[in-house]
Amino acid sequence: MRFNKFLAPAVLACLASACAQQPIPSPASAAQSSQCNAAAAQFAMGGTANPALVEEARVRSGALTARTIGPGQVVTMEYSGQRLNLDVNAANVVMNVRCG
Repeated sequence: MRFNKFLAPAVLACLASACAQQPIPSPASAAQSSQCNAAAAQFAMGGTANPALVEEARVRSGALTARTIGPGQVVTMEYSGQRLNLDVNAANVVMNVRCG
């Protein structure tokens, strides 16, 4: 009996610490860490939009995603501060770099 009297509080303390909540990053903090900076991707203008160029522009801009938009292409108009847009002409040459 005496052993259980001392063991029970220790077991409860261990269980309580195991159930402690770990901090979860908020979506707002994740969004702030991947905000797009189009100025850093201006080097891409005039280049051919191939996968390597698009990825390099995305990385340099700090954007979470990147997409190319061709002439007349239908795309969502929902603004995303985490997305880099590369507007290309019919020859797939980057004509404009912007976030959104």
